[in-house]
Amino acid sequence: MIKKKTAFGSVAALLSSIVVSASVVAADFTLKLHHLLPAPSYAQKTMLEPWAKEIEDRTGGRVKIEIYPAMSLGGKPPQLVKQVRDGVVDIVWTVNGYTPGLFPKTEVFELPFIHTNNPTATNLAMRDMFDKHLADEYKGTKVMFLHVHQGQAFQMVDKVVRTPADAAGLKLRIPTRTGSWVIEALGAAPTAMPVPALPQALSKKVVDGALIPWEIIPPLKLWDLTKYQIEGDGGVRFGTTTFQVSMNENTWNSLPADIQAIIESVNKGAWEKYGKAWAANDKAGIALAKTKGSNHIILSASETAAFKTVLEPVVDRWVKEVSEKGIDGAGLVKEARALVNKYQFTK
Repeated sequence: MIKKKTAFGSVAALLSSIVVSASVVAADFTLKLHHLLPAPSYAQKTMLEPWAKEIEDRTGGRVKIEIYPAMSLGGKPPQLVKQVRDGVVDIVWTVNGYTPGLFPKTEVFELPFIHTNNPTATNLAMRDMFDKHLADEYKGTKVMFLHVHQGQAFQMVDKVVRTPADAAGLKLRIPTRTGSWVIEALGAAPTAMPVPALPQALSKKVVDGALIPWEIIPPLKLWDLTKYQIEGDGGVRFGTTTFQVSMNENTWNSLPADIQAIIESVNKGAWEKYGKAWAANDKAGIALAKTKGSNHIILSASETAAFKTVLEPVVDRWVKEVSEKGIDGAGLVKEARALVNKYQFTK
């Protein structure tokens, strides 16, 4: 899908510029970035657009990244990984959990109380573990960077959840299989669906609520559909979701070494930069919801501890499952926890 300016194209562009404007310069490489959320979403406005612009600026306009939001190039969100691997598009931003089983080692960062509430800390931990532990899961692509959001919190239509028992029997939306295990541990029924389908599910009471971060509130206007936003003491969350920005491997290999070096330099800072951006997005999301009349509930320390006790077996379940596939799950948990704790106060 990459569009490269050829010598003939350069001549044509030059002739055109004489007629139109001598200041117009065509990009050498035009890349298509496909993702699932609407254009006004925080994901596009505060991450994908700034990232693309930084690459365009630092390459002197030689690279242009065209962003196609809301699955506008076709397909469903779970197909994004296949689209980028197959070269249907050049770059995707997507949720790892939409393709369960493909990224089992990366899942360690989604587990409850490994990630608590600091996306910057978890992003940096993923960065540190990527080459050694995670890279082989991303075959057919060149990962630009991985990230998480602030973490899963309860967004409820009309029921308050202050204890694990309060969640029993409820239907809750979640995007990932590790998140499904969280919901099952609470005695609730997990309902998997891509986030664009959530507003309709809430409005029709297909689900009683969802485990999602605050940043998704504005693009989906969830203040019209939920009364209660609930998180743990000190902003603690109940797991998170991992995301990737990845480029087709052949597209990457077709880029000149100097452009690759510039993109690598941009990506080096992206893990931390966009962790901070997502934390800010989350604060903005809950602030807006409160102005719209939503009830923001912060659990007490003892209430949060009760959730931790109930959810710790989720980590054990994950370790057991991946260990049966030859993955050192216990080792990944230990290393991930240590690194997240190391970076926990990086804001």
